[in-house]
Amino acid sequence: MKRADKAARAHAILEDLYPVVPIPLDHSDPYSLLVAVLLSAQSTDKKVNEVTPGLFAVADNPADMARLEVEEIKHLIRQIGLTMQKARAIKGLSQILVDQHGGVVPADWEALEALPGVGHKTASVVMSQAFGVPAFPVDTHIHRCAARWGLSDGKNVDKTERDLKALFDEDDWNKLHLQIIWFGREHCRARYHNHDGCPICSWASTKKRRAEEAALDNKAKRRRA
Repeated sequence: MKRADKAARAHAILEDLYPVVPIPLDHSDPYSLLVAVLLSAQSTDKKVNEVTPGLFAVADNPADMARLEVEEIKHLIRQIGLTMQKARAIKGLSQILVDQHGGVVPADWEALEALPGVGHKTASVVMSQAFGVPAFPVDTHIHRCAARWGLSDGKNVDKTERDLKALFDEDDWNKLHLQIIWFGREHCRARYHNHDGCPICSWASTKKRRAEEAALDNKAKRRRA
């Protein structure tokens, strides 16, 4: 099956499963989304959603956040990994937003990616989910699913992003990105995946991919034994 045909069939299944798809990170505006996405690096969305209410109860805008000391922010997000690095980034980007952008998150790729702790993926999430600009942020779920389904070679997230953008209409990117995330969590998990029982992998994944994953899973089992 050609990549384009696989993409179309997978898209139809995702639409059936997730006609309405929620944004995983709780937020109320572009700033709270920006901070939440930054915090989600090497953490889970569930944990971020547990931590952000306490953080935003103290400071829910760039001006108030910039007035906090790094140690105060660190304490408020202490349950999240990479705490000090993230606390410095949150204070730094908040100060820049106040000084250079009137206390508002800019709907601009270059300006977002210039902020401390904000890379292309974080900027993509904010642009797509806060401002409705077409983007295809690639997280670990999307990277994994795209490789399993044969929609990308999985060499790196940048390549996966380019491949997916080429396969799907631009108007669908923002919703598809969320649909694949939810699918990856609920049907297409990283370890010990049952390809035959998966609504998409059952027909999309190759024998080679299945064999490679089975070998990795068996190796992990032997290490734990």
